[in-house]
Amino acid sequence: MTETLLSIRDLSVAFHQGGNVSLAVDRVSFDILPGEVLALVGESGSGKSVTANSILKLLPYPAASHPSGQILFEGRDLLAATEPELRKVRGDDITMIFQEPMTSLNPLHTVERQIGEVVELHKGISGRAVRTRTLELLNQVGIRDPEKRLSAYPHELSGGQRQRVMIAMALANRPKLLIADEPTTALDVTVQAQILELLKDLKGQHGMSMLFITHDLGIVRKFADRVCVMTKGKIVETGTVEDVFAKPQHPYTQHLLASEPRGEPPPVDPDSPVVMEGKDIRVWFPIKAGFMRRVVDHVKAVDGVDLTLRAGQTLGVVGESGSGKTTLGLALARLIASRGRIAFIGNEIENYSFRQMRPLRDKLQVVFQDPYGSLSPRMSVGDIIAEGLKVHERALSADERDERVAWALGEVGLDTATRWRYPHEFSGGQRQRIAIARAMVLKPRFVMLDEPTSALDMTVQAQVVDLLRDLQKKHDLAYLFISHDLKVVKALANHVIVMRLGKVVEEGPAERIFRAPREDYTRALMAAAFNLEAVEHEVIGQ
Repeated sequence: MTETLLSIRDLSVAFHQGGNVSLAVDRVSFDILPGEVLALVGESGSGKSVTANSILKLLPYPAASHPSGQILFEGRDLLAATEPELRKVRGDDITMIFQEPMTSLNPLHTVERQIGEVVELHKGISGRAVRTRTLELLNQVGIRDPEKRLSAYPHELSGGQRQRVMIAMALANRPKLLIADEPTTALDVTVQAQILELLKDLKGQHGMSMLFITHDLGIVRKFADRVCVMTKGKIVETGTVEDVFAKPQHPYTQHLLASEPRGEPPPVDPDSPVVMEGKDIRVWFPIKAGFMRRVVDHVKAVDGVDLTLRAGQTLGVVGESGSGKTTLGLALARLIASRGRIAFIGNEIENYSFRQMRPLRDKLQVVFQDPYGSLSPRMSVGDIIAEGLKVHERALSADERDERVAWALGEVGLDTATRWRYPHEFSGGQRQRIAIARAMVLKPRFVMLDEPTSALDMTVQAQVVDLLRDLQKKHDLAYLFISHDLKVVKALANHVIVMRLGKVVEEGPAERIFRAPREDYTRALMAAAFNLEAVEHEVIGQ
């Protein structure tokens, strides 16, 4: 029998707050073999990350404790190890890649210093040898022109580049075990495909094992050898990827596998009134240089985009980060300055001032990507939803406002009694429903949805997609749906425009775009999103 590299036995994790104790992980056991990729899957709050952080004792002790269990790495119990002993293991034998590289990298240190620090601490080398090793690592993870990136700070890199730097740090000392905690969740589908391919290649080169934490079952199917399914702190099913996906035994596993966004967008009446129309929309940001700060060039974030959106229709806007999707949406909503014609329910609004736009704001609403960041933590849910009514429908009495808030909560499937609670008391999916209720309470005609499902688990994504589809049918809403998640776009959009570097590279009916994309860039997006075999690296790697 092959000797195990990591063996977790009967592990429990409890958190203490005041006099209360909550059990986040309940008697979990699994093994990882040398060279194996084990996926730990489940929804947010299932205990995946708490389990992973326990391996290197990265939990907030003493608030966290281990009522039971052992974590045996090459026979040594890491839970019983002293801090000096753990420091030798962390970053050397076992390393970790976190979900959001921007918050994991030090914003005050250059790429060279951050990678070099890991090498110096564990290998005892310094000076030119550290620089040489850093360049070698940056080359290995596919950073272009690595010499130019040595002096860069995290904010000067793209999301994919930051994640590659994190991987370089993790691989600096050739670890035996790499823990990857949702390493691709915050990335575009094309960058995600590149990162997964990179990890697969590096695993083959170094023969390392991986614990891969994710809620994306498509990644698990393509990337892992074995899978553990986790919910409510317990592992409910374990097996090879082939067995678990082909014959799931536990009801929760079956629920996960059936939870991808499905269904078709409602049909659009070609005679429906036009709600939003744009012609030659341009958003150019000036680049200034020299002592006099003269304009020497422009960043063409949106460059000559045309669109028409009718009542009851969803226009999907897709593309990688930096393609201009959100900038286009902000321009249509008159939240940033732009050039070109914009017509909203018959009003030419391209030159409207903030004051002129106010009477139209109730009919033009926005739902943002991160509901936790867009909801005030100091206001109750009722106050958050009623805020727009106080501005746009001042004639309503307090009781009438409360009645409308209750109606809006009912529309999004939330208990009306929850209006007295605060955002932090809700799950991510519930918070996004609250954000949708805030938009719906004003009975809008047009809703801009900016990545509204990207921060959500697969099961919650499917619920939100169903909710948006139902609301659209019920109220004949026009949606501008901005996303890099093509599976969600396919379930919602009637018409799709594909953007790259501010321009539309392809547009047409959603069914045609998904069935037979004409442009190489669109085909690369589809290949990455739907786990097709051939991802065109020469296209997506630009």
